[in-house]
Amino acid sequence: MMSQMPQLSACPSCEEPLESGDRYCGACGYDLSAVPAPPDDNPAVTMNGTAPRPPSAVASVDWPVAPEADSSDTPAPVVLPADIDGRESGGSDRPGVRFDRPAQPSAPPSAEPDEYPLAAPLPPEAAPADPRAAGFSTPGGGMKVCVACRAGQVDRDGYCENCGHAQPRERDHMEQELSAVAAVSDRGLRHHRNEDAFTVSSTALPDGSSAVVAIVCDGVSSATRPDEASLAASRAANESLLGALPRGTHPQQAMHEAILAASEAVNSLADRTAPAHEHQPHVNAPACTLVGAIVTPSLLIVGWVGDSRAYWVPVDRTSPPARLTEDDSWAAQMVAAGLMNEAEAYADERAHAITGWLGADAYELEPHTASFKPDRPGVVVVCTDGLWNYAEAAEEMAEVIPPDAADRPLHSAQVLVGHALDGGGHDNVTVAVLPFPAPPQGAGSA
Repeated sequence: MMSQMPQLSACPSCEEPLESGDRYCGACGYDLSAVPAPPDDNPAVTMNGTAPRPPSAVASVDWPVAPEADSSDTPAPVVLPADIDGRESGGSDRPGVRFDRPAQPSAPPSAEPDEYPLAAPLPPEAAPADPRAAGFSTPGGGMKVCVACRAGQVDRDGYCENCGHAQPRERDHMEQELSAVAAVSDRGLRHHRNEDAFTVSSTALPDGSSAVVAIVCDGVSSATRPDEASLAASRAANESLLGALPRGTHPQQAMHEAILAASEAVNSLADRTAPAHEHQPHVNAPACTLVGAIVTPSLLIVGWVGDSRAYWVPVDRTSPPARLTEDDSWAAQMVAAGLMNEAEAYADERAHAITGWLGADAYELEPHTASFKPDRPGVVVVCTDGLWNYAEAAEEMAEVIPPDAADRPLHSAQVLVGHALDGGGHDNVTVAVLPFPAPPQGAGSA
């Protein structure tokens, strides 16, 4: 609990400066609270810091085992930490692994994406005009007016041409609610823009039953135009699913195809003119992660690439929750290879380095999909690491989400985003909540 936490001025792991109330280090993800004993009620998936549950203690939910990935996705037992390839995602131009949290900056704080000012500096060419000056022309019809000076015209880049103030972006905070799914996305408290994106929708299957869809994408901060990558991926995946599901494509196959469509959409954003980047090593291909869920009256499908996650939380909280995805990350590969236990792997500054992503510079794309048949009602939580960094274990997620989440998905998504912001809001936060099973078709579709 926060009242029991020592008041630290710097992270004990990476020495990153901390703010009062932070529960996790924004640079390395180090847990600043006292390390508790492992809970007795463990999730079905053990990539969240807990030990596997003995078979006899698992709840009666008949969770089908996700199909095994091919051998190229299985770390060799002798793999070393330095052998794992990836890309930097924390805003650094360094080659190598792609981190979701920046390491200790060697440049001034202003060089890190998280430290960009929220308001734009005044234009250097000339001092801004006084909005109170007589004769200042008010923007014509259809033009945006500055929220700061209430007189200047907002340019294409979102800055006031009069006072230079950065205008609130549409994606700084987004909410959408349908009858059977809701999602919320927020810029967070440290980032200068929201690089997450989501889509939620529903459609009818050939038998007339409903299929509800949520796609959540997290732009990779060190890549060029990560906000465009996440938006393109989420829209392409959603469009693919809405085209395939009504035709009778099996939902798991439809999810696989949707991830491939999202990958193509992100790939198309890359600038293929190599000479243009010869002297700009910081310019690289747009990239993002993706996690999605499809809920039908009897089936739950998840698909992902990267480290955005999906969780299962039953309505009956006496039943165990579960994490449904396994990260494409450095820490996950270290644990899988038996080189570290989870506590060691996730305490390492490389823990959040992702080893799979969507983008033209990604390694061979291998979408992950899994199919489940829960025997009781619940909710599916689909989120970026901006949330799960503050509720990593399935039990922690179940404690945070309201008990009436199945009846109030939008309220629940708002509560989850608020939990991340209260914890420090070091990253963009996006979460979708889907009640299971899906309601009958006709209750509202998109």
